[in-house]
Amino acid sequence: MPSKKIPPDLIVSLLLLLSTLYYSFTFIDFTIPPFEDAAMIMRYAQHLAGGHGIVWNIGEPPVDGATDFLFMAASAALIKLGFTVGQSVRGIGFASHLLTVLIVYWANRRIHNGNIPFSFLSGLYLACGTGLSYVAAYFGTPFFALAAASTWTLGLILMKEQNPRWELSLAFALSGLVTGLIRPEGVILASLMLLAVALSRGFKNSLPVVIAFAIVFLTLGGAYFLWRWDYFGYPLPNPFYKKGEEGWDWFTFNGSMLNALRLALPVAFAFILALRSKETTRLAIAYLIPILGFAAAFGLISDEMNYGARFQYAIVPIALMSWIPLTGSLRLEALNQLKVRERAATFIALIGLAFGIVYYSWFQNCFLALYQQSCDRPYERDGRLEMAQMLAEYRGKGYVIATTEAGLIPYYSGWTAIDTWGLNDQFIAHNGSITAEYLDKYKPHIIMFHDYYSPLVPPKLTEANLAQRWFGMTILLKTYAEENGYTLAAVFGDSPYDAHYYYVRPDFEDSKRLVEQISKFRDYFYPTTGKRSINYAIYDDGP
Repeated sequence: MPSKKIPPDLIVSLLLLLSTLYYSFTFIDFTIPPFEDAAMIMRYAQHLAGGHGIVWNIGEPPVDGATDFLFMAASAALIKLGFTVGQSVRGIGFASHLLTVLIVYWANRRIHNGNIPFSFLSGLYLACGTGLSYVAAYFGTPFFALAAASTWTLGLILMKEQNPRWELSLAFALSGLVTGLIRPEGVILASLMLLAVALSRGFKNSLPVVIAFAIVFLTLGGAYFLWRWDYFGYPLPNPFYKKGEEGWDWFTFNGSMLNALRLALPVAFAFILALRSKETTRLAIAYLIPILGFAAAFGLISDEMNYGARFQYAIVPIALMSWIPLTGSLRLEALNQLKVRERAATFIALIGLAFGIVYYSWFQNCFLALYQQSCDRPYERDGRLEMAQMLAEYRGKGYVIATTEAGLIPYYSGWTAIDTWGLNDQFIAHNGSITAEYLDKYKPHIIMFHDYYSPLVPPKLTEANLAQRWFGMTILLKTYAEENGYTLAAVFGDSPYDAHYYYVRPDFEDSKRLVEQISKFRDYFYPTTGKRSINYAIYDDGP
């Protein structure tokens, strides 16, 4: 009895998975701790899994500082099942990345009828990009990218079908809703995909798709929106009030567009090539709507916390699933018409180009953080982590820390924390800034902040400097601490122009011990350089 042949697509899919796994365990450093901002979501997930609700501080009202809502909820569910916080967060991210790589390959093969080499290269480009670096840093970015890729897959099918089935339109709408539940900007992305479908099909032929989309978003989406408004007290996630309070920002817009171009640069040629005819131009415009529209939308909020261009990453699988039909006449079958020598030279050149493209994808991992020193490790040893682990000794004593560094320190210490910048504090986000009266409400036992001065380089209290929101906030914290008799335990930095201040309130049980532990902390490595810090507090002359 003849043995059945294994379909080539299954073999290539397995090769893609193995390549991704090999790449992950060879080139990605999974020993690093959470990136500062990722630890915020981990704190929310931990509290939700513990039955405390979606809260920043246990016992306080809910606050939606974790903009990755569905990712946080999924992580909390896994924690509830017995997984650690780290395993839950990374597990979801890793599985999402693998699935997205396969979706890119299969969409190109089945929807666009792309050849195996181009489809494989598209999947490999995504596999070796920044996706796994987000996983290593404990971000949920690949989960959002998976939802975006799934929605775009359904959108591409809708563009192709003459008379789309209602189930397909419903699936597209539901997938778009899930994308919006993972991150709020997912609503914008899903709406842009709907616009792309409508442009491709014609608005009249898209009416059933639009109706299904509207019904799902108005009913299920509306119900969720009303629930979250009632639960949190405000319609939008807390960081949007803080990060979007200054309105449209051309600098942020330009940065977002450049991030989008950088991440998807190798397929840009296909969109240029599409200008050769009206038909392909129309198709390219439809495909560009979710890509450029989504990147442009980030002009509405500040670019802070955009580790490795993670805000724009969702457009990468979309671009990789869109370029092949724009190339038209580019067919590898044409190699058979060449002479042996020409064919060999062309084949070698194409292999070299493929390696170059994959190398370019890997090279994006060299630009994850502004202060990144090597491509192998995105960030250095961080003294905030060791400090938080020391502070965890005092967990459960009701102590409060007010800090500008609302990631590692609150998560690992387990203390009640005031995020003085306001991303995780409704009062500060809606008030515009922290106040002395608000600090009085908590009377924090430790005040910790980061700014670009020290006892050796005192802050210049000019009107222009005080108008800068971050500087004004840290001066308020510094002034509050000094006027209320706090002890300056440490000013850590490897340069007097960039430092972390630690003030300790003098009138509680563990005050003296904490001052001694913090002031004599020897392993405070500065996060931007990984170098052991100097305690500049010894140069302080007092208020």
